[in-house]
Amino acid sequence: MSFIEKVRLAGVVGAGGGGFPSHVKLSAKADTVIANGAECEPLMHKDAAVMETRAADVVRGMELCMVATGATDGVIGIKAKKKGAVKAIEAACAGTKVRVHLLGDFYPAGDEYDLVYSVTGRLIPPAGIPINVGVVVTNVETLVNIASAADGKPVTHKTLTIAGAVRNPVTITVPIGVSFRDCIEAAGGATTDDPVLCLGGLMMGETTDDLDRPVTKTATGVVVLPRNHHVIERKLKTPTTKAKIGKSACDQCRYCTELCPRFLLGYQVEPHQVMRSLAFTGTGTERWNEWASLCCSCGLCTLYACPEELYPKEACDDAKTAMRQANYKWAGKTEVKVHPMRDGRHVPIKSLVKKLHVGEYDVPAPMTNIELPVKQIHLPLKQSAGAPCVAVVKAGDTVQAGQAVAEPAPKALGAIIHSPFAATVSAVTSDRITLIKK
Repeated sequence: MSFIEKVRLAGVVGAGGGGFPSHVKLSAKADTVIANGAECEPLMHKDAAVMETRAADVVRGMELCMVATGATDGVIGIKAKKKGAVKAIEAACAGTKVRVHLLGDFYPAGDEYDLVYSVTGRLIPPAGIPINVGVVVTNVETLVNIASAADGKPVTHKTLTIAGAVRNPVTITVPIGVSFRDCIEAAGGATTDDPVLCLGGLMMGETTDDLDRPVTKTATGVVVLPRNHHVIERKLKTPTTKAKIGKSACDQCRYCTELCPRFLLGYQVEPHQVMRSLAFTGTGTERWNEWASLCCSCGLCTLYACPEELYPKEACDDAKTAMRQANYKWAGKTEVKVHPMRDGRHVPIKSLVKKLHVGEYDVPAPMTNIELPVKQIHLPLKQSAGAPCVAVVKAGDTVQAGQAVAEPAPKALGAIIHSPFAATVSAVTSDRITLIKK
């Protein structure tokens, strides 16, 4: 059996949030593989913890990826401030062809476009992906899962950080399908009576008050905040309200554009131009929407740059949705030239933490070995890029640990889903499988 087939059978996907099936990514040919260990979401510590505790597996996974893609250069990008992770990875790299590239402590250093440029000096073409410049990028936890896949072990557990308004912020490894409620309890419980969750982080994560949402393969962590926290109050406003505020108050100051990471790399992303479209009705929408086409939705414009606390990121999201519905394809300039002020406009994480008013929660969340008292889990059928999987079990079936319970439809993009433990299938619906632990 080929290595790539082992990765497919193990159901490995991008563990940093993207969720792209790894067996597809590793089928490409590249000269460079970059491990993304930047982890620039405030309060998140998952990647650093993985690198500190499983450095040898990270490097082994990197070497396997290099062989699969034909790459001659393997680079692990880590922020210099993550001293424990740097020390562990550098030791694991000794005697291998894998090297460490130290990154600055700014947001969003982990953006693929930014990371590829920082490591290789290459600029991904507009609307392109890293392979267009001969690079494969993968998360460090994904590399651990790839190393396990080579040994025939499927992805059944997820490492994530539980941070924010909890008694004991921790980084833990849990079975896929457990609820975030269970994870928060493992962190000592919430310190607020009305918690709201930022799944995946404050900047790019999803905001919800549903504590029973299940952990998936792409979960990186959760920041718990009180409902009356300023960031939560902003995030919970309706899309209509956000658009109305922008339409009435945007004075075209350009701060959102001048601090945009993609704009500073030389791409045609200009959120202030997109904000103008809020004042239009029947004319001009297509033209102004183009300025959002290459936006990476990092949220820096909304949560840091705008002095009036408007919502340019959300305006860009709406514009991109409109363009997808219209089947719009990028038709702008293809040449990219880095802005001369890029290095001077990086946003330090410390400044971002202060702006977000989360300084009191900016504390370590060490890797902790906690076994959750789980009796029931819910496995969503969509846990990766592509189409939802199709269940291959039915209610009443008995499954073993590591057994496949759902698979992509023939020729569909997706990744196999496995049971994390021996269980009985309680229910199968259109969107999830419920398992009762034996």
